[in-house]
Amino acid sequence: MKQCGKQTACLTNPAAIGAHACVAGKKEGQGPLGTAIDTLYEDGMLGLKSWEQAESAMQKEAFSLALGKGGYTESAIRFILAGDLLGQCIGSAFGLRDYAVPFIGLYGACSTMAESLGLGALLIDGGFADRIGAVTSSHFCGSERQFRLPLEYGGQRPPTAQWTVTGAGAAVLEKAEVCGKPDSPRVSHVTFGKMVDMGVKDVSYMGAAMAPAAYDTISAHFADCGTKPEDYDLIVTGDLGATGADILRDLFAKNGVVLGKQYNDCGVMIFAPGDADVGDGGSGCGCSAVVLCGHILNGMRRGQWKNVLFCGTGALFSTVSAQQGESIPSVCHAVRIIGG
Repeated sequence: MKQCGKQTACLTNPAAIGAHACVAGKKEGQGPLGTAIDTLYEDGMLGLKSWEQAESAMQKEAFSLALGKGGYTESAIRFILAGDLLGQCIGSAFGLRDYAVPFIGLYGACSTMAESLGLGALLIDGGFADRIGAVTSSHFCGSERQFRLPLEYGGQRPPTAQWTVTGAGAAVLEKAEVCGKPDSPRVSHVTFGKMVDMGVKDVSYMGAAMAPAAYDTISAHFADCGTKPEDYDLIVTGDLGATGADILRDLFAKNGVVLGKQYNDCGVMIFAPGDADVGDGGSGCGCSAVVLCGHILNGMRRGQWKNVLFCGTGALFSTVSAQQGESIPSVCHAVRIIGG
């Protein structure tokens, strides 16, 4: 009864997003969504010894803020689902290790926020937990060092390259009947995506690698649920960037579907238009996490949107695979969020 079509889960008991919070760096705060970010850091290292330590501190702060906003104690959380871009997901492991809560580490690259929300909602709907924390982060400097070139190298970035967001987002999911917050948005459907590999090998052109995966999952969601773009107030991907978003529009247009003005991309939304530094837009686990846990969920609580399709997109590669000449398999997970 909970299976819709081939890929979508229809929750019998939609999971309420009881609280959410996000933190980010100075550059993100200067963008159009800066006022929706709970905490902004002037210093990208947060006064710590490394960028990796700073990312862990951001995860801890985002989750702590979400708990505080919802009035939750640590003991009220059954599981924490968290992930990031660093090797072995150390941003999450070190950031959340002080919490005496069962930890489930996830890796979906930039799709991790959607993955954690989707899995958390299924655990709640299945009766395996009353409350779950979903936390995700990324850091520009740490990601550049790991995936591309050291910042000190001063390499030229191509126009299709995206700027990894320094930030973290956290949400607390819980059974709707115990939430006690009538304005809380709820996760009603989850469409987990298949890996799609179109042979793209350029790590500076991830929007092109991920757009086909977004098309595959969103198309599956529409088919499984019997919906179309105009049924949603907002359809948002994260993070294809400007070029990847255009590719996604073209893929749908070739099949006679117009995404329309309700479609946007977190990588396009988060930074100021015309910012030459960011290239094709934002990326990283923290990008969609910050946009969702700030701007989008705040808007849903205000009644700005009632029906949102949040689609996290991830490029599933590593430095080793890139150096060995492998292509970039990608995935997209879609979470339908409805107003309270």
